[in-house]
Amino acid sequence: MSGRTDLAFDPWDPAFLADPYPAYAELRDKGRVLYYEPTGQWLVPHHADVAALLRDRRLGRTYRHRFTHEDFGRTAPDPEHEPFHTLNDHGMLDLEPPDHTRIRRLVSKAFTPRTVERLKPYVERLAGELVDRLVTAGGGDLLADVAEPLPVAVIAEMLGVPEADRAPLRPWSADICGMYELNPSEEAATRAVRASVEFSDYLRELIAERRKEPGDDLISGLIAAHDEGDRLSEQEMISTCVLLLNAGHEATVNATVNGWYALFRNPGRLAALRADHALVPAAVEELMRYDTPLQMFERWVLDEVEIDGTVIPRGAELALLFGSANHDPAVFTDPERLDLTRAENPHISFSAGIHYCIGAPLARLELAASMTALLERAPALRLAEEPRRKPNFVIRGLEGLAVEVA
Repeated sequence: MSGRTDLAFDPWDPAFLADPYPAYAELRDKGRVLYYEPTGQWLVPHHADVAALLRDRRLGRTYRHRFTHEDFGRTAPDPEHEPFHTLNDHGMLDLEPPDHTRIRRLVSKAFTPRTVERLKPYVERLAGELVDRLVTAGGGDLLADVAEPLPVAVIAEMLGVPEADRAPLRPWSADICGMYELNPSEEAATRAVRASVEFSDYLRELIAERRKEPGDDLISGLIAAHDEGDRLSEQEMISTCVLLLNAGHEATVNATVNGWYALFRNPGRLAALRADHALVPAAVEELMRYDTPLQMFERWVLDEVEIDGTVIPRGAELALLFGSANHDPAVFTDPERLDLTRAENPHISFSAGIHYCIGAPLARLELAASMTALLERAPALRLAEEPRRKPNFVIRGLEGLAVEVA
């Protein structure tokens, strides 16, 4: 199958990674679905299509519940990568019903609005403490000093990971998430496999401890959970914990630094936010739309679909471009403008359908808490130097964000 050769879309080009949004505008002008040969995927750039396909049951995050690799026309993963795939394939993000339904039902009990509301004082106190340290130091790296430790601590606290054990969580997560990029290198795969083994071994020991001595934490709750006879296997429990730790902070960390970098580049908007902290909830939504932390979500075609006259066969892979959908002028007025008062903001940053982010309320709480703490305690916060962007496409973020406190 030959792909388009006139696409500005190039997820390995530093210029594209610096600002992919003009290329997305070109994609939207060229059509509703475009084949991209370097990754063998069909790109879907329009908001209406992305929103509909996220809910379309003819697509799936996996095909293994219905087909073998051979039946689906796909090659089995490299056996040397097995620890990563075992870990990844048993998490609910990469499962379909009925397994997805069973696991999500059990896990969702930990993410009820009431549970998240109970976490609010802890999240706000921790955000304040982190910002106070930044202010006392006269500045630092907003990513390492505030954006990262806050969500890592919150999800680790929820799961019951002891404070002394938390240092490896972020490196493990970063190495595992390297496999979600397009065409990952063998070096990235090696790191992901090693992190998968180490993370799984650690959680297996922690689960064994909680079986002997349950606590008031999510791991203990998952061990005890049963709903109409359903339980989690040990592998499902390990995969669920890793998914919650990874998804529970990767997007929040990147949304925080992407968002503040956008504010620094739009000083008028930042001044308005500083003048009116009531804008924070709308600002959180707009910043997630404006520079989307998860740029793409992939789905397998389980039963052929037709998009604008193009038949996409079973076995194909769709690349739903969240970053493009969030800048679609058919949905967002003046989408390239950062508008912290945007009233209608149906962004797709948390996905949709059965894979809608279970932790979205917690992410919103964390983003609002850190933003409010920075506005209140560091009102003259400014950019100290231009940041370097991570060389990633799917998970969009910065290497760091150096700031000064006047």
